[in-house]
Amino acid sequence: MERPYNTSSMLVTQHYNIPPEGVLPTFFLASLSYMIILLCNLLLLLTIVLNKNLWKPMYLFLLNMPINDLLGSSAFFLHLLKEILSNNGYMWFPACVTQAFFIHIYAAATVLILTAMAYDRYVAICLPLQYNTVMTHGHVVRIITAIWLLCLLMISVLFVLLLRLPRCRSTIYNIYCDNPSLLALVCANTTVNHAYGLFIVGITQLMANSVIVFSYFQILMVSCRTRRADTKAKVMQTCATHLFVFLFLECLGLFTIISYRVKQFPPSLRNFIGSSTLIFPPWLNPIVYGIKTKEIRSIIVHFFRRKIIHSCDGKL
Repeated sequence: MERPYNTSSMLVTQHYNIPPEGVLPTFFLASLSYMIILLCNLLLLLTIVLNKNLWKPMYLFLLNMPINDLLGSSAFFLHLLKEILSNNGYMWFPACVTQAFFIHIYAAATVLILTAMAYDRYVAICLPLQYNTVMTHGHVVRIITAIWLLCLLMISVLFVLLLRLPRCRSTIYNIYCDNPSLLALVCANTTVNHAYGLFIVGITQLMANSVIVFSYFQILMVSCRTRRADTKAKVMQTCATHLFVFLFLECLGLFTIISYRVKQFPPSLRNFIGSSTLIFPPWLNPIVYGIKTKEIRSIIVHFFRRKIIHSCDGKL
């Protein structure tokens, strides 16, 4: 029986129940997944940073995507890999709070970055003559700064409200730490916490969906009016790709939020959906926004081709 107030710095976490013979294969697969995410996102990040001809508004917004994906996936995978090897089912409370903080920063920033990218595409396609006047480097930097400051402010307040409350439980029923899991440890009134959590989700979703719906409706109208088939196809492909990523994230996020509020929701399914938001987008984004973007793809191909030719010439 737990004490009324639990001040222990150690938490009991979800066991993976991996048999001894499965530890190394599981660790290898998880490590491989994390390494692919690291390599792909670092490649996209360095490609944009090291090529001055990519220092344009669209790519400056895109630059934040791999940074955010590395933040979210590292917060998830570093604990996952440690737990697979140790399988002791314990986690230091400050480490749990830190992981939860960065996971929530990742979730909020993903939505806002995609919103900023939709706004940039709207100006580029619907107001092409005004694009250079509107999307100046100063304006882009202000938008990016506002995104990160807003995320830090919202999530910091969320965790300040959480940490003020006493704990009387020590078991995390999830494979990673997040605000709902930590709130389940509290033995006090959490009405303010839930209200604020719903508020920041609601205001973020309202802002993001309003901008994205408006932007892509206007883009669709422009696309329908144009007579050039190649331009129409290019616009539709760009919009479809962006909308797919946004809707995919929205569905995963919505199911995760609902799963915490429906008691009958299977915990295993909630864990799968929640971890999917930290695994699949960091995999997909470098492909969707990197390899499928002609300008970035050509730079990457040229770089590797030059390295291969240089290597072959060196051997000869």
